[in-house]
Amino acid sequence: MTRMQSRTPRTQTLWISIAGVLAVTAYAAWAAVQILVLNPLAAVPGRTLDQIRSEMSAAGEELLWEPVAFILGIGVVLAVVVAIVSIRGRAHPMVPAMSFLALLMLGAFGYFAASFGPGMSLADTFGIGGADYSPWARPLYAVSLLAGAALVVGAAVTGMRRRTVTAPA
Repeated sequence: MTRMQSRTPRTQTLWISIAGVLAVTAYAAWAAVQILVLNPLAAVPGRTLDQIRSEMSAAGEELLWEPVAFILGIGVVLAVVVAIVSIRGRAHPMVPAMSFLALLMLGAFGYFAASFGPGMSLADTFGIGGADYSPWARPLYAVSLLAGAALVVGAAVTGMRRRTVTAPA
């Protein structure tokens, strides 16, 4: 018997919940760094972040962290809620696992929403496009894509297990 199989479902749910909250929080933190630091530096090469912010301010634009933190924080709050509900409600381990995968998959939408304003502010100030200039957004999209694929596989496996258990003999 493997170590995970020897644990009770409640212990599995606890560990999945801890890992899920950490994963969603790490995703949000990386997205914030990408939006507020890495992308501006890549979009306006040769300038420091302070110089970029100063030029944006002079043009009447800002690189505000508050809306970015609010939008990305929604995912973190949802992850904590999933963890609490799953642990207190004694959910089957598959419930929080699939929920955290869904949150990670939807992280790409949160990233896009959080980066829209700062990207447009950069574009308006420096006469550039509002897209990502830094390649460090790609890992975020890759995580979301892999989480979506894992969600589909998890749903298929769960469906096959239920079908096998409920099939007449």
